[in-house]
Amino acid sequence: RKMTTDASSNGTKREEILERLKSGVIDYDTDRVVAASNEAVELELDAYEMIMQGLAAGMGVVGDYFDCGDYFVPEVLLCAEALYAGLNILRPHISEERSRQVKGQVVIGVVQGDVHDIGKNMVKMMFEVAGFTVHDLGYDVPLDEFVKEQLDTESEIVCLSSMMTTTMMGMPKVIKMIHEKNPSVKIMVGGSPVTEDLATQFGADGYATDATNAVSDAIRMVGALQDM
Repeated sequence: RKMTTDASSNGTKREEILERLKSGVIDYDTDRVVAASNEAVELELDAYEMIMQGLAAGMGVVGDYFDCGDYFVPEVLLCAEALYAGLNILRPHISEERSRQVKGQVVIGVVQGDVHDIGKNMVKMMFEVAGFTVHDLGYDVPLDEFVKEQLDTESEIVCLSSMMTTTMMGMPKVIKMIHEKNPSVKIMVGGSPVTEDLATQFGADGYATDATNAVSDAIRMVGALQDM
């Protein structure tokens, strides 16, 4: 009887800590995130789960708030600060088994002519949270720079972002150039003017509606590549 009660109270505690991690990121309350992260470590909860279902889930909500104009760049940066504070505590406690899960390298950047990088930065953050090595080219990136960086780093995935319809048209050019050099590289595209249909037309392998989806798609892609 007591064991059942303990298990159920542990489950309740786990849910409560996840909620504090998530809400702490959303409310950009670094102290709340730090306290919840330390408690998760003390209770030996699954650090990877705390990161993905707590911190990253919170950042997903922040992304939605930003998209609909409830949050602006300063708020998003404060949320990111809270997320990284939790990440610094939790990441060293990710189990060996989790660390060995399928991971890869990602080249990411905003295509030439476009300087809107907040969405790209969120996707980058999610990749880092999930344990990928990220090569961030920044914004207004010359198209051939994506090709060069992919070849130099042998990254399995390239992520292209654009927030403008004019600069978005650079995406199919990059995709063509990369696939000519290395057909097995997986390419993801995202940004407000990009739709799933356009992504398919451009020849992309994936389309990111938001940062969290981008990472789960990427994990599947790297897994598929490694199974080949």
